Amino acid sequence: MSFLNGATVGYDTENNKAVFIDQTLLPLHYCEKSTDDFDEMYDAVKCLKVRGAPAIGVFAGICIAVLINKAETDDGGILLSELENLCADFVTCRPTAVNLKWALEKMLEEGKSSPRDSIKQRLKTLALKMIDDDISVCRKIGEYGAELLKDKDAVLTHCNAGRLAAVKYGTALAPVYISKEQGHSIKVFADETRPLLQGARLTAFELMQEGIDVSLICDNTAASVMAKGKIDAVLVGCDRVARNGDAANKIGTLSVAILAKHYGIPFYVCMPFSTFDFTSSDGSKIVIEEREPCEVTDFWYKERMAPKNVNVLNFAFDVTPSSLITAFITEKGVIMPSELKKYIKKSTEDIF
Repeated sequence: MSFLNGATVGYDTENNKAVFIDQTLLPLHYCEKSTDDFDEMYDAVKCLKVRGAPAIGVFAGICIAVLINKAETDDGGILLSELENLCADFVTCRPTAVNLKWALEKMLEEGKSSPRDSIKQRLKTLALKMIDDDISVCRKIGEYGAELLKDKDAVLTHCNAGRLAAVKYGTALAPVYISKEQGHSIKVFADETRPLLQGARLTAFELMQEGIDVSLICDNTAASVMAKGKIDAVLVGCDRVARNGDAANKIGTLSVAILAKHYGIPFYVCMPFSTFDFTSSDGSKIVIEEREPCEVTDFWYKERMAPKNVNVLNFAFDVTPSSLITAFITEKGVIMPSELKKYIKKSTEDIF
């Protein structure tokens, strides 16, 4: 029996457990796991069992609530100290996605502002609110995006920014899901997304589950399908957007953006507004995670795919300059890169 019921992460408040789909086992095996152990939670994010910027953020909030509610003490001072330590440790597992830091800061702020005798309940309430808010935000992204796709028949996406990358609707695929609800079926071309094949394993899987027409393509096929006029728009997710509109997303996104610009295809970045990081002036200030060489050399085979001791450069993300981005699709609406300045003037509290 499924606890998540179509969601990607959840909070089992009855048993005080964080629940998630282990995405490393997809598409061959669907497995829901639950935990109240910090090391397992950290590993789930670090090893991509839970992945996708929105899902990571919500999951982190759930995990913090679980761990604080697990504490045997009700002493507010001790709980607050533990909360600070947990947030400081958890934020180190994935450095690029701003949603992780954002969620942990929210939990820390809530803990500090709560009466000392209600920290546990307040953090639990906030974690549950994060789940509901993510579903609402992603649906709004889908609704705004669907408006842009009314006269389009096919889109290309890179990596996985669908339901598996958020609580339910996802970001880049939310416009596709909402379009289908509105009676407009859109074909999706999904890049396989090397080296971990999030497009092949996850995007293709979830779209097929929903009966959406999807064609899986090799990453280096994107130019060919664009050249043949098969793509009307590109939809991608995002892990962090700098103040000038430069956007960090899964490695290979930059190549797709350059191709889209060349062929005159609109390139849309879909994400919650919380993904904007106005403390980073431009993309060069975004920390890019570098992952283990084995993901490239021998991750998918029993034997190595590459010569032993070969040097490997395995960036998890790249940065797409704002000049290549047509618009950002957020829950606040469709925002052009040139319009970001008016949001920067607002305080962090107003923005988030």
